[in-house]
Parts: sequence; structure tokens; C-alpha cells
Amino acid sequence: MKNRIIFFLSIGFLAMLASCGTSKSMRHLPEIARYNATKPIVTKLSDSISISGKNSLLKNKQGLWELYAEGDPLEIGLNTGALSDSLLKKQEHIFFSKIRDIVPSKFQRKLLRHFLKWYNRKLYLNVPEEYQTEIFGVSQYTSPDFNNIAPQYHRSLYLHAAHDIGHALQDLALVGCSSFAAWGEKSEDGNLILGRNFDFYVNDAFAENKIVAFINPKEGHKFMMITWPGMIGAVSGMNAKGLTVTINAGKSEIPLIAKTPISILTREILQHAKNINEAIAIAKKRAVFVSESIMVGSAEDNKAVLIEVTPQKMDVYETPNGNQLFCSNHFQGEDLKNEKRNQFQMANSHSEYRMEKMKELFTENPKIDPEIASEILRNKEGLNNISLGYGNEKALNQLMAHHGVIFKPATKQVWVSTNPYQLGEFVCYNLDSIFKERKTDHIVSLQQVNLDIPKDPFLETIAYKNYRKFRVEDHKFDLYLKNKETISPEFIPNYQSLNPDYWVVYYKAGLYFYQKKEYRLSQSNFEKALTKEITTVPDKTVIEKYLKKIKRKLQ
Repeated sequence: MKNRIIFFLSIGFLAMLASCGTSKSMRHLPEIARYNATKPIVTKLSDSISISGKNSLLKNKQGLWELYAEGDPLEIGLNTGALSDSLLKKQEHIFFSKIRDIVPSKFQRKLLRHFLKWYNRKLYLNVPEEYQTEIFGVSQYTSPDFNNIAPQYHRSLYLHAAHDIGHALQDLALVGCSSFAAWGEKSEDGNLILGRNFDFYVNDAFAENKIVAFINPKEGHKFMMITWPGMIGAVSGMNAKGLTVTINAGKSEIPLIAKTPISILTREILQHAKNINEAIAIAKKRAVFVSESIMVGSAEDNKAVLIEVTPQKMDVYETPNGNQLFCSNHFQGEDLKNEKRNQFQMANSHSEYRMEKMKELFTENPKIDPEIASEILRNKEGLNNISLGYGNEKALNQLMAHHGVIFKPATKQVWVSTNPYQLGEFVCYNLDSIFKERKTDHIVSLQQVNLDIPKDPFLETIAYKNYRKFRVEDHKFDLYLKNKETISPEFIPNYQSLNPDYWVVYYKAGLYFYQKKEYRLSQSNFEKALTKEITTVPDKTVIEKYLKKIKRKLQ
């Protein structure tokens, strides 16, 4: 799954290459003449604090970068770029170095270029001018090292569609996110509470510099979102009216042209909607090119709904249970749930399993509060608390999340996870106090003191230490398999002991021994893998096919 995610991102990269110098979109620039385009002056107060006028960037003690930016779209973009300059350049290098590792050969790239060169030709027509302008501002601080790929602005614009392009062309979910909401009798105080894991993984370095951005735009509502350097789209956020957005990928038919990136649509909802009806109205205006479930929570409505969008349809799903809502990676509304692709997703992926796990945990916890919400997001077990092995995508906590987040819209509170994954402290912020009581003469962390949720005790266990070792050994094993190398006799038993309940450790051993024509050992490892909780039906089918091949070879 993680390699697939990188491949999807590389598709976005290839789409940029395809568009360079050939399409009208590569000549288009946003109209910035009516704005003040003077680059801001940044004062660096320390290694962890920088200011530019009323704008600031601070790294808190838990390692989160806290950004405050205000003004018109260009001012926000320029100040965001100027303050995060070194982070932005580092993020680009991390991203593109990873892409270089996995992008296909020059021949494969050439074939894809012929297919993709027209794909982004109308993307700029589907991104609102205010966001093109903000992207333009940020892009002025991107690295010149990659101008051979595309000019700064166009490179930044297309990267906002990398998720959608990869998702559309591969027809696979970029991420296996899980989210939930509770209100009324199901929450501790009757008010809406939401939680989500954003299981987006490039590599550990990509997730190092998470940004909690607090944006005060000249037009629209003040809002916060969790993001990374260079990203102005919204994947998780809440505005000052208590409206929240989170996104979960789904399945649909493959479109033939790029349209509005999902993260740009959700950014527009976050900035310009104060309740569910306004969010729905904005979603109806935009044509998207991938399928997505957008969970929208609202303090005004004291409930959450799912806006389910595909390139062809849109539906709004409200829970029949009245006070709780769950979302993984399949559609639930009447208009989309019975579509063939969605049914395939439910039957063959881990989406429905994770949804059932959320329901199980809600049954065990009659009232959801922030602490219980964090426990749900951190849960690593399967249904009925069976051990899945660490890193299994059937778990709510797949130990790969870019972030976990908890929202309480009525009180404008949000808890954001800190590294690693969602295991570190959940840091609490209050939007009312941040936007109403902000002081510019003394820059301090924006977090709400004494309301953080402690780190997961799992971090102090032998099991976690073994999991970290497993990650290293697993990467080594992939290289051994790729290069068909011979490994030491003790490697495989040690590797398997680090994560003994995870089916993958036996599957890879089976592959290794199959390569070496040691079919009895291969068979025993594949059979052992089948006794574990395998992530998807296609994964299980692959193992069963290998066993059939081995059986024939042993006859």
C-alpha cells in the first residue's frame, strides 16, 4: 500500500512533465495586478520562531509548526511561503527524491507523457482564482532546483492535484483514512465531536514537519487546518463558525480530464461555509475528478453528514442512527452505495472492516469524549480485539498516519496529534482564543495549556521498539527480494519475531523461498500467512495462487 501511494504521487509528477511547454495551462498565471506583490520581510527570532508583520511561524515543544497568516490571497501566500521558506524547500527535496526512487524508466515515462500531456490542460479553469493566487504566492519560495520539471507556480499548482491524478489514473484509494462523529446522547456533553486519521504516507521524513495553519483571510471565515509545507488545500480543518471538513477517498469511474482537486474544494468549504447547507451548495458548484467522501461537521447544526462526490454524481448521506456517523473508504448513500465499483471496494478492500471496528468501539464506549476519541484513533487491534500485527491496514491505527485530529466544534477546540504518527501527544488549540486574543508583540505557542492528551503508552513498550526495528528490516527484505539476493539463515526468524502476528512477515518469507526454489519452506510460510488476518481479498488470492503453483511443482 505504501509503495502504491508513492506511485500515485509519481503519477502527479509525470503529469507535470507531460504538461510542460505544451499546454495553455502552462502559460496561464493568476491575475495579481490588484494585489501588493512586494515580498514580505521575515525576522527570525530564533531557530523555532519567525515573524513577518502580524504573521508568524513557531515550532512548539511537541514539534508541531504553528503558522498564523492573514490578509488577501497573495498576502497569505507570500507570507506563508516566506515564513516556511526552508521547510518548503526541504519538503520539495524529500518529495522529489522519493519520486526519483520509484518513477519508472525513461521509456515508461515517455509512454505516460503521451497519455498525460493533455490531462491537466484545463486544471487551472477548475481552481478558484483566490487559491491560484495564494498558490502563486507560496510558489515564489519553492526550490529553483526543480524548475526543469516545471516553473514554480505551475509545479505548485499541479502538486495540489497529485493525489487526484494518481487516484483517477490508478482507480485506487490514495489513503485508507478512518473518521467518525458523535453527538446528542452519544457524546459526553451532547455536543458534536469528530475524530479522524489521515493515513497518508510518503515516508517518515515527509511527515516530520507538520504545520497547524491558522488563516485569517480578508474574505470568508477564519479557519485552521493541518497541512505540510507548500500545501494550501484542506485535508482536515475547522473554521471559526465551528464547521469541520475531512476527506476519505472512494472509488469511481476514471475521468478523462483533470478538474477541481478535492483538497481545493474542501478548502473552499472551510473558508466560505458556516453550516452544512452552505457546504453542500459549494460542493454542488464544483466538478471533481475523483471520488471522495467529505465529512462535514457543524456546530450550528450539531451534527455531521457525508458529502459523497464522484466525477458524475453527488449525494448527501445522513446517518440513520441519529447521533453517530462513520466513514472509511466506501460510499453509504443511496445514490452511490450500490454502484459496482463501490460494491467491489467493500468486498475486496479493508474499508468495511475498519468501519465495523469503529462501530465496535462505539458500542464499548457509550459516551465519546476527546480522550476516548484519541483511544479510538490509536486502536491497533482487529474486530473482537484480535491481534492484526502492527502496520496492518485493517487497523484504525495503521502506524503510518500523517496526522490524527479531534474536533469539538461547539467550543472551537481541536486536538492535533504529534509524531510519531498519532502516537505522540494530541495538542489542544482553541480557535476563539487564537483569533480573538492574538498578541503580536510576544509570540508564544498558540496551544491551549493543560488540555493536551498524553502520548500513547504504546510508545514505551517493547512491542513498539520491535515495530521500529521491523520497519528497518522490512525495507531490507524488500531489497533482498527485488535483487534476488541470498540472505543469512538467521535473518528471517529474527524478522518474523519482530512482528509475529502480521501476515506480511510470512508472505515475504514465502516469496523468498519460492525464489530460491525451496518449495517446502515457501509452502509452510504461505500457509502460516493464511492463518493471520490478511489485509485484502486480493492479497489472500495471491497467496492461494502461490500455494497452487507449489503443489503442482511438488507433485
